[in-house]
Amino acid sequence: MTPPNAPESRWSDLERPPLNVAALRRGVVVPGGLWTSLDLVAATGSTNSDLAARAPSLPEGAVLIAEEQTAGRGRLDRTWTAPARSGLFFSVLLRPGADVPVTRWGWLPLLAGVAAATGLARAAGVDMSLKWPNDLLVTVAGEERKTGGILLERAGEDAVVLGIGVNVSLHADELPVPGAGSLGLANAVSTDRDPLLRAVLRSLEKWYTRWRAAVGDPAACGLQEAYAAGCATLGRQVRAELPGGAAVTGEAVALDGDGRLVLATGGGDRQAVSAGDIVHLRPADRPDPDGSGPTSSAAGT
Repeated sequence: MTPPNAPESRWSDLERPPLNVAALRRGVVVPGGLWTSLDLVAATGSTNSDLAARAPSLPEGAVLIAEEQTAGRGRLDRTWTAPARSGLFFSVLLRPGADVPVTRWGWLPLLAGVAAATGLARAAGVDMSLKWPNDLLVTVAGEERKTGGILLERAGEDAVVLGIGVNVSLHADELPVPGAGSLGLANAVSTDRDPLLRAVLRSLEKWYTRWRAAVGDPAACGLQEAYAAGCATLGRQVRAELPGGAAVTGEAVALDGDGRLVLATGGGDRQAVSAGDIVHLRPADRPDPDGSGPTSSAAGT
């Protein structure tokens, strides 16, 4: 029995129980598999930063999970915050350099997107899609919402740290921004994080092994086709906000062999975008037929 006036236990929220690290290790750290270790911390600033700092002493396949991140980072140095135990916040250490040329490492965030979307769709029972290059989308009340993101960082000459963050059980009043979502808000059949995490790690191992065996060739291992099939950006009018402040508007028509998004910008011109922030445009945002520009500043996801 809990004594009167006792402080609330960190694990008192039964909706959000802690991850079972022993069961996770039994499930994913197996002989001959990719994952070589799995560690769980109650809270940290960033699993990517922590794992990158330890990378020189770790073999490929190390997994670091946090129940809470206080300084999680997304693309373009955006912050990623969520209540403790409300999502999946983890990083993995990969060393593709022995088999894959560095020029193909840019496919790793896209590979992680395919793996995470596939694993989560199967385990959570929700439709998942990808916004180029590495956002995970769900549908909440008929609207596309970002529920997860992926961040890739170099960790020395031969290694990378791949971080994945997914909102699992966040309620509407807990979302970091109004346009965000969660698996729970998308009516997932399960928000039990243990099977969700196992599903993502197994899917990631499958895709990484195939990609590495193909020497990073995205077409040969099926990655390019799989990404295109699950990408909500293709076929849409988008605005690409490029580094340096420039922007390009057009229809996203293809994904090239380097993982770049190809835009048809009008007049038969095509431009491949390798980095930037992509905005899915609603009809009101699209350029006027005379090319005078967008008719509204409102934007989608």
